[in-house]
Amino acid sequence: MALSLIADKTHLWEKFIQDIWDSVSDTDMWMNVLKVFLRILLILIFSRIARIILNRVIDHLTDVRASKRLKLRTRRVQTVGKLLKNTAAYVINFVVLLMILGEFHINLAPLLAGAGVLGLAIGFGAQSLVKDVITGFFIILEDHFSVGDVIEVGGKFRGTVEMIGLRATRIRSWTGEVFILPNGNISDVTNFSVNNSLAVVDVSVPATEQLDHVVEVVRGVAAKFEDANALGPVDYLGIQSMGGADVVLRLTVLCRPNQQAAVTRHLNAETKKAFEAAGNPRYYSVEAMERTGG
Repeated sequence: MALSLIADKTHLWEKFIQDIWDSVSDTDMWMNVLKVFLRILLILIFSRIARIILNRVIDHLTDVRASKRLKLRTRRVQTVGKLLKNTAAYVINFVVLLMILGEFHINLAPLLAGAGVLGLAIGFGAQSLVKDVITGFFIILEDHFSVGDVIEVGGKFRGTVEMIGLRATRIRSWTGEVFILPNGNISDVTNFSVNNSLAVVDVSVPATEQLDHVVEVVRGVAAKFEDANALGPVDYLGIQSMGGADVVLRLTVLCRPNQQAAVTRHLNAETKKAFEAAGNPRYYSVEAMERTGG
């Protein structure tokens, strides 16, 4: 009985060894393996070529010289180029993975269905994150603002942009506070750094004074005023308003983006000095307004 059991086990082992040997020595099996290997190798090679071609197309579309012709900012164009390259790489790698799994005769339908359900669950669970990422992409793509720009968001947050990410944007106010705003919450953006600004200065003088003399002093300030941030001469527009006690004269000057405050302060100081030099210190009461313009 024991000898018969041992013989049966020996026979099974020999059969197992023989099956393995038959499989290893099967020429057709090795030819199929070689064909699968070659197909996978071709998939990898063609995917690499596709990535190179797409990257070159993206580089051509986001070329710095082309961006200058289209009046787009270099940093923004480069950021969009990187995003497009990353997106293309993810898509190509996903397709390559599916094709390789198909070579091993793995049923992809359940896998794709499971991935779809998982993506749907993640989308419902992270709606705000998806919204932030999509909004951040379009902020970068459509060039709403750049790092270093002075912006105001929703009439509440104003400052210099320090960082733009796909999820959040960081803004530092002129007094030092840092605002971190999710991109999905950014709306009604005012950018003060895109166009030239207009400095507007209202000079208030007593209504009892001689108008011609006051206008002469103001015109003298406008003719001699110089500032590195001013893009043109100071314009004297005339009498802005009249009251029972005073007359308001208006001066304007076009200046660099977001530099109207500095130019306004400088023009205020020069106006005061001019009235003091004219011997009429009571004329230097100045009211300044800041506006942005084209």
